[in-house]
Formats: sequence, C-alpha cells, structure tokens
Amino acid sequence: MDKPFAPSYYVCADFSISPIDPWRDLLAAELGELGFESFEETAKGLKAWIPEEMYQEGSLNHVLELAGSQVQHSHTTQRIQNENWNAEWEKNFNPISVDDLCYIRAPFHSPGPDGVMEIVIHPQMSFGTGHHATTFLMVRRMFSLDLNGKMVLDMGSGTGILAILAEKRGAEEVDAIDIDEWSYENMPQNFELNDCTRIQCYMGGKELLDARYYDVILANINRNILLDQMELYAGNLNPGGDLLLSGFYENDVEVLLEAALPLGLELVGSDEQNRWTMLHLRKTSDS
Repeated sequence: MDKPFAPSYYVCADFSISPIDPWRDLLAAELGELGFESFEETAKGLKAWIPEEMYQEGSLNHVLELAGSQVQHSHTTQRIQNENWNAEWEKNFNPISVDDLCYIRAPFHSPGPDGVMEIVIHPQMSFGTGHHATTFLMVRRMFSLDLNGKMVLDMGSGTGILAILAEKRGAEEVDAIDIDEWSYENMPQNFELNDCTRIQCYMGGKELLDARYYDVILANINRNILLDQMELYAGNLNPGGDLLLSGFYENDVEVLLEAALPLGLELVGSDEQNRWTMLHLRKTSDS
C-alpha cells in the first residue's frame, strides 16, 4: 500500500482582528471552508494552520474583504515544517489538570497529585496536548464513558493522548490512526511513556476503516473531515456505541447534526469551551 499523503509544510496565518467578537468565530468558519485544519485563539485574534499546497493568498484575501468596513484586520503568514507546526504550544507547555480527573504533563515536569490519573506527553510531537480546548473537552467527556473491555478507535490520533486515556480507562483494544507520518512514527513513544500495551498504531485515513467495528470512536479532527467521514463512523460503530467528535466551533454543530442524525446517531450531549465544541453521539440499537 502506498503511504497516504501527509503535508511536508504548513502555512501558519496569524490574524489581528478588531473587534474580536463575533468576527473571530466567523473568520474561523470561513477559513475552515478554505481548508485550514486547526485554530488557536489569541489575544489579538486567531492563528490558523493549512497545508502549504492548499494555501491560496487570493482566496484568503477574498474572505477578509467580505467583512468590509465592519472589522479591522491584518495578518502575517509563516511557512513551517510539518513536525514543527504546533511550536506555539510547545514554547509554553505547562501541565494541565482536567477537572481534577486527569493530569497531563511532559516528561520534564514533576508528577501530578496523588490519586489523579496521569498522562505523560512529549508536546513537540503533534497536535493534542490537553491545552487546546478540543482535546480538553474530549478528555473530560471520556470520563463519563464506561470503557472497560471496549474496542476503541482514536481517529486522527496526533500525540495519542486520547488512545492513552482509553487504555487507562480500561479499553480492551485501541486503534490509533493518523495520516501524518510524524505522528505515526512518534506517538509510540508516548504509549511507552504511559506503559500502554493495548494500542495499535496505524498510518492512514478513512481507507483503514473497512470491516472494523468499535464500541467507541473518538474523532478530534476538523469540521470538514468529520462531515466527510461521518457515514463511515456510523457504519463502523457497534449498535449502542458512542461517538465523540470535536475540532469545530459551536456554529458548526447544526451542519454536523444534519449529517449525523439520519445515519442512526442520536445526540447524547455536548460541551463547549471558548466556543470550541464537542458532540457526544450514540448509535441507536436498531441501526
């Protein structure tokens, strides 16, 4: 099998916006349509990342012009290598506690409080350290699930943080899939740091989901990919199984539910942090 495509370089666009509300959310939604994959809210506005070969300055300027005189804006861009695309998170990586349920730290930090589940992550490897709101929301919601003996898929695994938590919460077997070669080659180090033995790591995308069935599917990616793969998630989820989705803003919820509900998925709940949103869906028993 040929290796799936993974970008060698990303473009990071750093936007200054005034006023920030509601224009930051609106800009993020429009950038998602252009192919921007991940976002970070900043004090001045927004940072967004897109594979270099998808970046078109003309399309970006057209989106910015749509706001007219209602908003002042400026932006800079930086070309960065794939393995360094989340360097902004690395620079100030600090331990994080998720509602006193889970303590996420780097190897160079001191251990967390006694009695709190701990996950150790090399922050330089790829997306997913617990600091980004979407990862935080996914981790917190996973503590509401009974994962004992379950088959779990972590789609777009990144650092492998959700796969690690799934094993620590009792999952019988976990598949961690990411299209990015850097993630694929390095997430096993995180598994080793956390003494994980029941996680299988794969490099690829949705083509790997044929004839594989899960009790729980975790997908913290972005709106467009989630929409593209929603039917596969529903098809690969066992009846009564749980699907957790994140990587999108609250104004994306409606379109995601429009795609999910006709597939036999029902809404269990949702969480929001800084306008980033997580959806908890469940496959009906008769689907």
